Parts: sequence; structure tokens; C-alpha cells
Amino acid sequence: MSSFFSTASSSTAAPAVAEKDIEVADPPADSISSLAFSPQADYLAVGSWDNNVRIYEVGSNGQTQGKAMYGHQGPVLSVCWNKDGTKILSGGADNAGRMFDITTGQSQQVAQHDAPIKVVKWIETPQGGILATGSWDKTLKYWDVRTPTPISTVTLPERCYTVDVAYPLMVVGTAERHIQIFNLSQPTTAFKTMISPLKWQTRVVSCFPAANGFAVGSVEGRVAIQYVEDKDAGNNFSFKCHRRDQNPASKDQSLVYAVNDITFHPVHGTFSTCGSDGTINFWDKDARTRLKTFEPAPGPVSCTAFNRTGTIFAYTVSYDWSKGHTGMTPNHPNKIMLHACKDDEVKRKPPKR
Repeated sequence: MSSFFSTASSSTAAPAVAEKDIEVADPPADSISSLAFSPQADYLAVGSWDNNVRIYEVGSNGQTQGKAMYGHQGPVLSVCWNKDGTKILSGGADNAGRMFDITTGQSQQVAQHDAPIKVVKWIETPQGGILATGSWDKTLKYWDVRTPTPISTVTLPERCYTVDVAYPLMVVGTAERHIQIFNLSQPTTAFKTMISPLKWQTRVVSCFPAANGFAVGSVEGRVAIQYVEDKDAGNNFSFKCHRRDQNPASKDQSLVYAVNDITFHPVHGTFSTCGSDGTINFWDKDARTRLKTFEPAPGPVSCTAFNRTGTIFAYTVSYDWSKGHTGMTPNHPNKIMLHACKDDEVKRKPPKR
């Protein structure tokens, strides 16, 4: 992979004694929309509103180096990797899905919609890998990236806002709070359709690693934990987060912020939430408890990702468009940060006796 930065671009890690999160060198100059770690190595793909996808290598002590970059014709809204970590898939406001081969440094268009592609997800099936693309044109399409026409197209009830996959479970969240649940052994028909248990617009869905349920985050500072099977419905619950009390004496006057991303830990099954309030929380859904909260910087935290071993947590401080175009002030920070996860932050709490 050819480097897209000058050789002086790698950031050096802070000394171990100063337990500071490490800032990635040469971040995008515009809002950061999506983060994804390779499933095979510590490479981080980053999608941005500057129309580009950047790939960074993360060294063993946290230093980073830009390795490659490729472009779309409009803002990049979503990035993911294929299973063997050789390809990056991305979707954007140019209505196109693109695939970048990290071994050759070449990118090509592999998907097309009639409106922006909001989400791309790689699905590893027993028959091989498939790309799923969800769009504001109210469709979800499945692609064999070797052929230019989709394998199949699923009509959604509304514009696609968010998709997550933990094979064989796929969950799609759309406008008007529709949620569709798919068993990927029958990928063209939702086996369950519901309205979000949260009263406000869906911002993100994230599947449990065990593929038996999912979390939903809304623009109104709430998260719902939902199990797929009716027999587990007693374990469903929702909770408030990413809120601030305006007046500590009155709980009715809280400032409410969007939940921008929910990411599950690949080993422990705990999860993170990040929000427009600039905070990140780690949670244990089974103990129904918060494990840690930190406020990395003023400004929204727009997206998050764990690496494949769960030892690195990446997050972005960047405008999240929760206040529309008017909230995009000049000199807004765009930072990608790396946090070294400690066990007590991400491990489940032992059950109470």
C-alpha cells in the first residue's frame, strides 16, 4: 500500500505513565462518518465527508501511520472490511459502493443505488462473502462484488439509516422508527418487523455478538436492549444516557443528546455508546450497569470501533450533523483517538449473589 502522507506523519505514543488517549496523525479535514478495524490486523479504515476513505496502520505502542487513501464523488457515509482483511468496502452520497483492494491499491465501483448509500456491511455466508448496501432510496441490496448487478433487492418501509450484522442476524433501522429483523439464511424477507421501542428517530442499531438481539440508539439520548425471540422478551429494557441535567434540582429539565454509535466488545460482549454531548460510556447489558464514562473532548463523538481483540477502542471527535447544516461551525475539530482498553472498563461484572 502506498503511503498517502509524508514520512514524518506517524504520531508517537504518549509515555505509558501518562495514560492519555493517542491522537491519530493526519485525520480527515471534514466530519468523520465511519470507522472500521480490519478483522485480521490493526488497520483502521475511516470514512469522511471530504469524500475520501483513509487507511491507517496502528503500531503496537499506539503510533499510527497513514497507509492509503481512495475517493468517492461525494461524502463517504460508511466503511467496512471483508473477512480476510484484503478489501475495504464503502458507500457514499454519490449513490455508489466502492471496493478498495489493499494489496493492489486499486479501487472500483461495486454497487449502485438511486440515492445515497447510508450503510455498507460485509456478510460472510457459508457460500462466500456478500456485500449488503442500505440506501435512502428505501432499498437494501445484496451484491456479489464480482458482478455489476445486485443478487437481490429488498424494499424497505422507509429510508435506511442503520444496519448491523452478526451472522445469521441482520437488523435494519429506517426512518419513521421501523426496524426490520432478518435471518440471513432467508435474506430477502424480514422475519420480524417492528416499530422501535424508543419514541424518537432511530440513529443506530448494533447486534449482540451472540446474534440473539440488538441495541437501538435514538436522537433523544436513549438506548433500548431488544432480544429477537419472544421467549426472551422479559430481558428487553431501555435506559437514558447522553443527557445532562440543566437544573440538578429538577430531573425534568435535562439537555438531551443523540446517541451516535453503539459498539459491542468482540470478546466480553459489553458495549460502548457515544453521543453528541461529547461523552463515551461503557456498559454491561446483563448487569444493567455502566462500567465507565469518559469525556474525551468538547464536541460530539461521532463514531466508535473496537479492534478485533478488543484491546484498542477508536473514537472520533467530529461534527455529527445532529443540529443539521447550521450546527457545522468553522474550525470544528476532526480527531481520531485511540484508547487502550483496560479489563475493568470492558469486562462484565460478576453476577450478584
